[in-house]
Amino acid sequence: MKTHIFFVALVCGVAALAPATGDEGRTPDLDGAVAWLNSSPLTARSLHGKVVLVNFWTYSCINSLRELPYIESWAAKYKGSGLVVIGVHTPEFGFEERRANVETAVNQLKIGFPVAIDSNHSIWQSFHNEYWPADYLIDGKGRIRYQKFGEGNYSETDQAILTLLRENGTPGPVSAMDNVLGDGVEAQPSPDIQSPETYVGYARAERFVSRKNSKKIYTLPATLSLNQWGLVGQWNAGAERAALEAAPGKIVFRFHARDVHMVLGPTTAGRPIRFMVKLDGAAPGSDSGLDATTDGSGEVLEPRLYQLIRQKGHIQDRTFEIEFFDPGVLAFSFTFG
Repeated sequence: MKTHIFFVALVCGVAALAPATGDEGRTPDLDGAVAWLNSSPLTARSLHGKVVLVNFWTYSCINSLRELPYIESWAAKYKGSGLVVIGVHTPEFGFEERRANVETAVNQLKIGFPVAIDSNHSIWQSFHNEYWPADYLIDGKGRIRYQKFGEGNYSETDQAILTLLRENGTPGPVSAMDNVLGDGVEAQPSPDIQSPETYVGYARAERFVSRKNSKKIYTLPATLSLNQWGLVGQWNAGAERAALEAAPGKIVFRFHARDVHMVLGPTTAGRPIRFMVKLDGAAPGSDSGLDATTDGSGEVLEPRLYQLIRQKGHIQDRTFEIEFFDPGVLAFSFTFG
Protein backbone atom coordinates (compact mmCIF):
# COMPACT_ATOMS: atom_id res chain seq x y z
CA MET A 1 0.00 0.00 0.00
CA LYS A 2 1.22 3.49 -0.72
CA THR A 3 -0.73 5.23 2.06
CA HIS A 4 -2.62 4.12 5.13
CA ILE A 5 -5.88 5.50 3.77
CA PHE A 6 -6.23 2.37 1.66
CA PHE A 7 -6.27 0.20 4.77
CA VAL A 8 -9.78 1.52 5.37
CA ALA A 9 -10.98 2.08 1.82
CA LEU A 10 -10.12 -1.20 0.15
CA VAL A 11 -11.90 -4.48 0.82
CA CYS A 12 -10.91 -7.94 -0.39
CA GLY A 13 -13.20 -10.76 0.64
CA VAL A 14 -16.47 -8.84 0.73
CA ALA A 15 -19.54 -11.02 0.61
CA ALA A 16 -21.32 -10.81 -2.73
CA LEU A 17 -23.45 -7.67 -2.87
CA ALA A 18 -26.60 -7.43 -4.96
CA PRO A 19 -25.72 -6.27 -8.48
CA ALA A 20 -26.73 -2.75 -9.47
CA THR A 21 -28.43 -2.28 -12.83
CA GLY A 22 -29.43 0.82 -14.73
CA ASP A 23 -27.47 3.80 -16.03
CA GLU A 24 -24.70 4.52 -13.52
CA GLY A 25 -23.06 7.26 -15.55
CA ARG A 26 -20.40 7.68 -18.20
CA THR A 27 -17.37 5.40 -18.07
CA PRO A 28 -14.23 7.07 -16.72
CA ASP A 29 -11.23 6.94 -18.98
CA LEU A 30 -8.61 4.28 -18.38
CA ASP A 31 -5.73 6.73 -17.87
CA GLY A 32 -3.09 6.12 -15.24
CA ALA A 33 -2.03 2.52 -15.77
CA VAL A 34 1.73 2.10 -15.42
CA ALA A 35 1.64 -0.55 -18.18
CA TRP A 36 -0.70 -2.78 -20.17
CA LEU A 37 -0.29 -6.52 -20.66
CA ASN A 38 -1.69 -8.48 -23.62
CA SER A 39 -2.73 -5.23 -25.33
CA SER A 40 -1.70 -1.73 -26.28
CA PRO A 41 -3.27 0.90 -23.98
CA LEU A 42 -7.07 1.06 -24.24
CA THR A 43 -9.20 4.15 -23.73
CA ALA A 44 -12.89 4.91 -23.32
CA ARG A 45 -12.80 6.49 -26.79
CA SER A 46 -11.21 3.47 -28.47
CA LEU A 47 -13.77 1.18 -26.81
CA HIS A 48 -16.80 3.26 -27.86
CA GLY A 49 -19.31 1.07 -29.67
CA LYS A 50 -18.26 -2.09 -27.84
CA VAL A 51 -19.65 -3.81 -24.77
CA VAL A 52 -16.92 -3.85 -22.13
CA LEU A 53 -16.48 -5.80 -18.90
CA VAL A 54 -14.01 -4.13 -16.52
CA ASN A 55 -12.85 -6.47 -13.75
CA PHE A 56 -10.90 -5.05 -10.80
CA TRP A 57 -8.71 -7.74 -9.26
CA THR A 58 -5.43 -8.34 -7.50
CA TYR A 59 -3.39 -11.50 -7.73
CA SER A 60 -3.09 -12.41 -4.05
CA CYS A 61 -6.83 -12.03 -3.33
CA ILE A 62 -8.54 -15.43 -3.15
CA ASN A 63 -11.88 -13.88 -4.07
CA SER A 64 -10.42 -12.46 -7.28
CA LEU A 65 -8.82 -15.81 -8.09
CA ARG A 66 -12.05 -17.73 -7.54
CA GLU A 67 -13.89 -15.38 -9.91
CA LEU A 68 -11.19 -15.61 -12.59
CA PRO A 69 -12.51 -18.78 -14.34
CA TYR A 70 -15.81 -16.96 -14.95
CA ILE A 71 -14.06 -13.85 -16.31
CA GLU A 72 -12.00 -16.03 -18.65
CA SER A 73 -15.11 -17.95 -19.73
CA TRP A 74 -16.94 -14.74 -20.68
CA ALA A 75 -13.88 -13.40 -22.48
CA ALA A 76 -13.73 -16.53 -24.64
CA LYS A 77 -17.47 -17.14 -25.09
CA TYR A 78 -18.46 -13.60 -26.09
CA LYS A 79 -15.36 -12.34 -27.86
CA GLY A 80 -16.87 -13.06 -31.27
CA SER A 81 -20.04 -11.23 -30.25
CA GLY A 82 -18.27 -8.00 -29.44
CA LEU A 83 -17.45 -8.23 -25.72
CA VAL A 84 -14.12 -6.78 -24.58
CA VAL A 85 -12.87 -7.95 -21.18
CA ILE A 86 -10.33 -5.77 -19.35
CA GLY A 87 -8.66 -6.76 -16.11
CA VAL A 88 -7.57 -3.82 -13.97
CA HIS A 89 -4.93 -5.09 -11.57
CA THR A 90 -4.98 -2.75 -8.57
CA PRO A 91 -2.70 -3.78 -5.68
CA GLU A 92 -3.75 -4.45 -2.13
CA PHE A 93 -0.24 -5.08 -0.77
CA GLY A 94 2.98 -3.29 -1.61
CA PHE A 95 4.55 -6.22 -3.47
CA GLU A 96 1.59 -6.22 -5.90
CA GLU A 97 2.58 -2.76 -7.12
CA ARG A 98 5.65 -4.14 -8.89
CA ARG A 99 5.18 -4.70 -12.58
CA ALA A 100 7.43 -7.77 -12.65
CA ASN A 101 5.31 -9.49 -9.98
CA VAL A 102 2.09 -8.75 -11.86
CA GLU A 103 3.61 -10.01 -15.14
CA THR A 104 4.65 -13.24 -13.42
CA ALA A 105 1.17 -13.73 -11.97
CA VAL A 106 -0.58 -13.05 -15.30
CA ASN A 107 1.70 -15.58 -17.01
CA GLN A 108 1.23 -18.21 -14.30
CA LEU A 109 -2.54 -17.75 -14.38
CA LYS A 110 -2.51 -17.90 -18.21
CA ILE A 111 -4.60 -14.76 -18.56
CA GLY A 112 -5.01 -13.81 -22.21
CA PHE A 113 -7.28 -10.74 -22.06
CA PRO A 114 -5.90 -7.17 -21.65
CA VAL A 115 -4.67 -6.28 -18.17
CA ALA A 116 -4.04 -2.69 -17.03
CA ILE A 117 -1.44 -2.52 -14.25
CA ASP A 118 -3.04 0.09 -11.99
CA SER A 119 -0.26 0.32 -9.40
CA ASN A 120 -1.09 3.90 -8.43
CA HIS A 121 -4.84 3.21 -7.97
CA SER A 122 -5.59 5.77 -10.70
CA ILE A 123 -8.25 3.75 -12.55
CA TRP A 124 -9.59 2.41 -9.24
CA GLN A 125 -10.17 5.95 -7.98
CA SER A 126 -11.72 7.15 -11.24
CA PHE A 127 -14.35 4.38 -10.87
CA HIS A 128 -14.73 5.15 -7.12
CA ASN A 129 -14.23 1.45 -6.56
CA GLU A 130 -13.84 -0.11 -3.10
CA TYR A 131 -13.73 -3.88 -3.58
CA TRP A 132 -11.90 -6.87 -5.01
CA PRO A 133 -13.29 -8.33 -7.12
CA ALA A 134 -15.53 -5.72 -8.74
CA ASP A 135 -17.13 -5.91 -12.19
CA TYR A 136 -18.48 -3.05 -14.29
CA LEU A 137 -20.40 -3.63 -17.53
CA ILE A 138 -20.31 -0.80 -20.07
CA ASP A 139 -22.66 -0.51 -23.03
CA GLY A 140 -21.82 0.53 -26.58
CA LYS A 141 -22.54 4.18 -25.75
CA GLY A 142 -19.94 4.22 -22.99
CA ARG A 143 -22.40 4.13 -20.08
CA ILE A 144 -21.96 1.92 -16.99
CA ARG A 145 -25.05 -0.27 -16.92
CA TYR A 146 -24.23 -2.94 -14.37
CA GLN A 147 -22.03 -3.22 -11.27
CA LYS A 148 -21.22 -6.25 -9.13
CA PHE A 149 -19.02 -6.37 -6.04
CA GLY A 150 -17.66 -9.59 -4.56
CA GLU A 151 -17.88 -13.17 -5.71
CA GLY A 152 -21.05 -14.82 -6.95
CA ASN A 153 -24.11 -13.69 -8.93
CA TYR A 154 -22.50 -15.18 -12.03
CA SER A 155 -25.78 -16.03 -13.76
CA GLU A 156 -26.99 -12.45 -13.32
CA THR A 157 -23.73 -11.12 -14.78
CA ASP A 158 -24.00 -13.50 -17.72
CA GLN A 159 -27.52 -12.29 -18.46
CA ALA A 160 -26.44 -8.66 -18.16
CA ILE A 161 -23.69 -9.28 -20.73
CA LEU A 162 -26.21 -10.85 -23.12
CA THR A 163 -28.63 -7.96 -22.64
CA LEU A 164 -26.05 -5.34 -23.56
CA LEU A 165 -24.76 -7.35 -26.52
CA ARG A 166 -28.30 -7.61 -27.89
CA GLU A 167 -28.87 -3.90 -27.37
CA ASN A 168 -25.66 -3.30 -29.29
CA GLY A 169 -26.89 -5.33 -32.25
CA THR A 170 -24.40 -8.17 -31.82
CA PRO A 171 -26.25 -10.88 -29.88
CA GLY A 172 -24.17 -13.47 -28.11
CA PRO A 173 -24.92 -17.17 -27.75
CA VAL A 174 -28.37 -17.88 -26.38
CA SER A 175 -27.38 -21.07 -24.57
CA ALA A 176 -27.29 -21.29 -20.80
CA MET A 177 -24.18 -20.11 -19.00
CA ASP A 178 -21.32 -22.55 -19.28
CA ASN A 179 -20.63 -24.82 -16.32
CA VAL A 180 -17.46 -23.15 -15.06
CA LEU A 181 -15.23 -25.25 -12.83
CA GLY A 182 -12.10 -23.78 -11.29
CA ASP A 183 -9.44 -25.94 -9.73
CA GLY A 184 -6.64 -25.37 -7.24
CA VAL A 185 -6.97 -21.96 -5.60
CA GLU A 186 -9.61 -21.05 -8.23
CA ALA A 187 -12.05 -23.71 -6.99
CA GLN A 188 -15.28 -22.38 -5.52
CA PRO A 189 -15.39 -22.15 -1.70
CA SER A 190 -17.06 -24.66 0.54
CA PRO A 191 -20.49 -23.68 1.91
CA ASP A 192 -19.36 -24.10 5.52
CA ILE A 193 -16.85 -21.28 6.03
CA GLN A 194 -16.98 -19.76 9.50
CA SER A 195 -13.58 -18.05 9.43
CA PRO A 196 -13.17 -14.58 7.89
CA GLU A 197 -10.30 -13.09 5.96
CA THR A 198 -7.80 -12.01 8.62
CA TYR A 199 -4.92 -9.55 8.26
CA VAL A 200 -1.62 -10.03 10.08
CA GLY A 201 -0.44 -6.39 9.93
CA TYR A 202 -1.52 -4.31 12.93
CA ALA A 203 -3.45 -1.77 10.83
CA ARG A 204 -6.27 -4.28 10.22
CA ALA A 205 -5.54 -7.17 12.57
CA GLU A 206 -8.49 -8.62 14.48
CA ARG A 207 -8.81 -11.40 17.07
CA PHE A 208 -5.04 -11.39 17.71
CA VAL A 209 -4.27 -12.93 21.11
CA SER A 210 -0.46 -13.19 21.44
CA ARG A 211 1.46 -11.35 24.11
CA LYS A 212 4.90 -9.78 23.66
CA ASN A 213 7.49 -9.71 26.44
CA SER A 214 10.32 -7.23 27.03
CA LYS A 215 12.57 -9.13 24.61
CA LYS A 216 9.95 -8.72 21.86
CA ILE A 217 9.17 -12.43 21.88
CA TYR A 218 5.54 -13.37 21.19
CA THR A 219 3.77 -16.21 23.01
CA LEU A 220 0.30 -17.75 22.76
CA PRO A 221 -2.29 -18.43 25.46
CA ALA A 222 -2.91 -22.06 26.38
CA THR A 223 -6.05 -22.33 24.22
CA LEU A 224 -7.53 -20.51 21.26
CA SER A 225 -11.21 -19.92 20.58
CA LEU A 226 -12.58 -20.10 17.06
CA ASN A 227 -10.97 -17.47 14.79
CA GLN A 228 -8.41 -16.39 17.36
CA TRP A 229 -4.81 -16.44 16.17
CA GLY A 230 -1.34 -15.37 17.22
CA LEU A 231 2.39 -15.28 16.70
CA VAL A 232 5.10 -17.31 18.42
CA GLY A 233 8.72 -16.15 18.36
CA GLN A 234 10.53 -12.97 17.44
CA TRP A 235 8.40 -11.03 14.97
CA ASN A 236 8.40 -7.41 13.84
CA ALA A 237 4.74 -6.47 13.40
CA GLY A 238 4.23 -3.75 10.79
CA ALA A 239 1.08 -2.05 9.57
CA GLU A 240 0.80 -4.26 6.48
CA ARG A 241 2.62 -7.45 7.54
CA ALA A 242 4.61 -9.21 10.23
CA ALA A 243 8.25 -10.14 9.54
CA LEU A 244 10.05 -13.00 11.28
CA GLU A 245 13.32 -11.64 12.66
CA ALA A 246 14.78 -14.85 14.06
CA ALA A 247 13.97 -18.49 13.34
CA PRO A 248 12.12 -20.54 14.26
CA GLY A 249 8.80 -18.74 14.46
CA LYS A 250 5.16 -19.79 14.25
CA ILE A 251 1.70 -18.53 13.42
CA VAL A 252 -1.29 -20.42 14.85
CA PHE A 253 -4.98 -20.00 13.88
CA ARG A 254 -8.12 -21.72 15.17
CA PHE A 255 -10.36 -21.96 12.08
CA HIS A 256 -13.47 -23.54 10.55
CA ALA A 257 -13.27 -23.96 6.75
CA ARG A 258 -12.21 -26.43 4.09
CA ASP A 259 -9.16 -24.47 2.90
CA VAL A 260 -6.49 -22.37 4.57
CA HIS A 261 -4.54 -19.88 2.46
CA MET A 262 -1.92 -17.35 3.49
CA VAL A 263 -0.40 -14.44 1.62
CA LEU A 264 3.32 -14.81 2.26
CA GLY A 265 6.56 -13.55 0.79
CA PRO A 266 10.32 -13.55 1.40
CA THR A 267 12.11 -10.43 2.58
CA THR A 268 14.95 -11.20 0.16
CA ALA A 269 14.05 -12.23 -3.39
CA GLY A 270 15.41 -15.61 -4.39
CA ARG A 271 16.03 -16.78 -0.83
CA PRO A 272 13.64 -19.67 -0.02
CA ILE A 273 12.09 -19.85 3.43
CA ARG A 274 11.30 -23.35 4.68
CA PHE A 275 8.11 -24.06 6.59
CA MET A 276 6.07 -26.90 8.09
CA VAL A 277 2.27 -26.86 8.51
CA LYS A 278 0.23 -28.94 10.94
CA LEU A 279 -3.44 -29.61 11.64
CA ASP A 280 -4.25 -30.16 15.30
CA GLY A 281 -0.57 -30.79 15.94
CA ALA A 282 -0.08 -33.44 13.23
CA ALA A 283 1.03 -33.55 9.60
CA PRO A 284 -1.87 -32.70 7.24
CA GLY A 285 -1.53 -35.87 5.14
CA SER A 286 -4.13 -35.89 2.37
CA ASP A 287 -5.50 -32.58 3.69
CA SER A 288 -2.42 -30.67 2.53
CA GLY A 289 -2.88 -27.83 0.05
CA LEU A 290 -1.13 -27.21 -3.25
CA ASP A 291 1.84 -25.51 -1.60
CA ALA A 292 2.51 -28.08 1.13
CA THR A 293 3.41 -31.75 0.96
CA THR A 294 1.57 -34.47 2.86
CA ASP A 295 4.15 -34.18 5.66
CA GLY A 296 3.41 -30.43 5.80
CA SER A 297 6.68 -29.12 4.40
CA GLY A 298 7.04 -26.35 1.82
CA GLU A 299 8.92 -23.20 0.88
CA VAL A 300 8.07 -19.53 0.44
CA LEU A 301 9.77 -18.51 -2.80
CA GLU A 302 7.88 -15.42 -3.99
CA PRO A 303 5.20 -13.03 -2.70
CA ARG A 304 1.77 -14.54 -3.43
CA LEU A 305 -1.12 -16.50 -2.01
CA TYR A 306 -0.17 -19.99 -0.77
CA GLN A 307 -2.72 -22.78 -0.42
CA LEU A 308 -1.64 -24.70 2.68
CA ILE A 309 -4.68 -26.81 3.63
CA ARG A 310 -7.48 -28.34 1.58
CA GLN A 311 -9.46 -30.79 3.68
CA LYS A 312 -11.13 -33.79 2.08
CA GLY A 313 -13.46 -34.84 4.87
CA HIS A 314 -15.84 -33.41 7.45
CA ILE A 315 -15.30 -29.71 8.25
CA GLN A 316 -15.03 -28.80 11.92
CA ASP A 317 -13.11 -26.43 14.20
CA ARG A 318 -9.39 -27.18 13.87
CA THR A 319 -6.07 -25.60 14.76
CA PHE A 320 -3.73 -24.62 11.95
CA GLU A 321 -0.04 -24.07 12.66
CA ILE A 322 2.75 -22.97 10.36
CA GLU A 323 6.35 -22.95 11.59
CA PHE A 324 9.12 -21.17 9.65
CA PHE A 325 12.70 -22.44 9.89
CA ASP A 326 14.40 -19.43 8.28
CA PRO A 327 14.12 -15.74 9.20
CA GLY A 328 12.79 -13.14 6.82
CA VAL A 329 9.33 -14.43 5.95
CA LEU A 330 6.64 -11.75 5.54
CA ALA A 331 3.10 -12.77 6.57
CA PHE A 332 0.29 -10.58 5.25
CA SER A 333 -3.07 -12.31 5.65
CA PHE A 334 -5.17 -15.48 6.03
CA THR A 335 -8.03 -16.37 3.71
CA PHE A 336 -10.29 -19.42 3.77
CA GLY A 337 -12.26 -21.50 1.32
